[in-house]
Amino acid sequence: MNIIWLGHGSFRIEIGDQVLLIDPWLNGNPMMEGQDHEAALAGTTHILVTHGHFDHTADIVEVSKKTGARVSGMVELAQVLHGMGANEGHAFNKGGTITLSNVAVTMVPASHSSSMQVGSEKRYMGMETGFILRGDGKTLYFSGDTSIMADMDWIGDYYKPDIGILSAGGYYTMDMAGVAYAAKRYFNFKTLIPCHYRTFPALEQSAEGLVRALPDVDVIEPQVMQAITL
Repeated sequence: MNIIWLGHGSFRIEIGDQVLLIDPWLNGNPMMEGQDHEAALAGTTHILVTHGHFDHTADIVEVSKKTGARVSGMVELAQVLHGMGANEGHAFNKGGTITLSNVAVTMVPASHSSSMQVGSEKRYMGMETGFILRGDGKTLYFSGDTSIMADMDWIGDYYKPDIGILSAGGYYTMDMAGVAYAAKRYFNFKTLIPCHYRTFPALEQSAEGLVRALPDVDVIEPQVMQAITL
């Protein structure tokens, strides 16, 4: 499995025979300025979207058209994106699992909000979500934008993810201290990757505190467009 951060909350995950983009935000993403967008998109097989905010959806339709990749996510959001021209994937819901060749993707709750500009109207897009990815003999929890939530208790107990990618920047989501608390209380991660930080001044700029708080977990501060191989 290769995990490649595209900055902010955007990822390229090469798992099994799939190349999955989650919330790909390239144009206007300060962390993708000067980066190779073509390399970020190369070989994409599917796109997953967690919620409707612009920093997660602004490029979805364009990327889907360019790569031919299908788009899957919360039913209301996915249907709107499909109607805007994104290639049609799965419009599913929390608790549902879709199979992408030899990779299983399960939608799980998050605690945030979800809206998107559609023409001149700001519309709510169903509920915000995260994903459980299973493939290559590993289970990965992708939190999406979220605060600490009680649902993490059963997510950790039921799916037992060994890898976590958690929003950690604060202001809009959990901060590093919150992620450390959640990891200790709800999960038994072998590897933890923080995201949704460093992008803007309002967000946390370093994961050093998270590293110190979790000495028994391999906390990896991702670097943009540099593969983490697990």
